[in-house]
Amino acid sequence: MIKEILPSVFLIEIPLPKNPLRVLNSYLFRGDGRNLLVDTGFNLQECWAVMESSLQQLQVSMDDTDLFLTHAHSDHAGLVEYLTRPANRILMSQQDVYILEAGLKDHRFLEAAAQHLRQSGLLAAGVPYTPQEEAVVKYASHKAVNLTQLREGDLLSVGAYHFRCIETPGHTPGHMCLYEPERKMLVAGDHILATITPNIGLWVVNRDALGEYLQSLDKVADLDVELVLPGHRNLIRDMRARIAEIKEHHRQRLDNVLSLVGNKRMTAAQAAAGMKWDLTFKSWDEFPFNQKLHAAAEAMAHLYHLVIQGQLAMSCEEGIYYFQLA
Repeated sequence: MIKEILPSVFLIEIPLPKNPLRVLNSYLFRGDGRNLLVDTGFNLQECWAVMESSLQQLQVSMDDTDLFLTHAHSDHAGLVEYLTRPANRILMSQQDVYILEAGLKDHRFLEAAAQHLRQSGLLAAGVPYTPQEEAVVKYASHKAVNLTQLREGDLLSVGAYHFRCIETPGHTPGHMCLYEPERKMLVAGDHILATITPNIGLWVVNRDALGEYLQSLDKVADLDVELVLPGHRNLIRDMRARIAEIKEHHRQRLDNVLSLVGNKRMTAAQAAAGMKWDLTFKSWDEFPFNQKLHAAAEAMAHLYHLVIQGQLAMSCEEGIYYFQLA
């Protein structure tokens, strides 16, 4: 489906088959000489068919269209190999350029997934080693493309729209939003979503992903925004109210994790199995591999944030991280 949401701004809904997110919101900003396309969908024929048809309906050529990727996840960047042209630029943050380039070499993601399986305790809990089923690997672009790095404060202009790049680490280390101050608009990717919360996962224990995300929420809350264009679900009219709801969600999740740990010593996999999830599965055992992997990563982010806050202590034995009250 294509919908003109503002003058020369089109929302293109790209289906995400067999994924709970259901749809990726891609945005086309039509300019005088050049256009800007934001995010793409999975590297799947179903996604490409809709994207190709939508561009044809809008009479848009990728030769005249640059591509901005809010972050490197495959639902946002998977079609990049079909959309790159010698005459266009693929734009994204410096940090996520590194992630996307690593994604072009599957073994790096497979190694990272294997490490996470071990460190989170999933492997020890009997979760089978099938990281090739992870969507990041399965639906990613596999063709090398030329990527242009963006940094905080860089400017992008397309037609009547003039954007400032805002670094918003958390959902990924290099997640980036676009802010249009004159129209009080934020192109938010997966930083702020309307009816669901972005997955904040820690795959390698080297950064406080949740702490970064909460700081990034505060950062954009200071902007004058009346319309948020998210990567999934509905447009957002009251950004600060939604930010407050997301922060309260994580406060409750941290309390939930603390209560689960109690006086025990726990892995991220054990915490994830006991956490509250807004999913249709009746029990942890019914979670498919991909969901268990991401749930354990989100549990790890919350556990490690509590370590940074001094409420939990962390230890490592035989490659598995354990958490207990400090």
